[in-house]
Amino acid sequence: MGARYYGADSENGDRIDDPSEDALFMMIGDLNDSDNTFVVIQPDEDDPAWFASVAVLDEGSYEIVRRDTTRNEHEVTTANSINDIARDLTIWMAARSISAR
Repeated sequence: MGARYYGADSENGDRIDDPSEDALFMMIGDLNDSDNTFVVIQPDEDDPAWFASVAVLDEGSYEIVRRDTTRNEHEVTTANSINDIARDLTIWMAARSISAR
């Protein structure tokens, strides 16, 4: 059975269905600059209306991309605190509209 709402997938193949803030913190903390450089979070459906991603930057910080086509949102930011990133993404995702299954 797939995610009820959304899933988080990392470059190295790790997946967490409906990740909590703590799970996002752990996934982001596991990122590195060689073989696990990003995490993508999106609804578990065809042609999802939104997604968020976190990628490692060379400087040791992270690039966060948030995109929601239903709200015409596209934001790219950088941050250093994994705790802040996980918290902000959890709040942002809670505000997304999930289509009915």
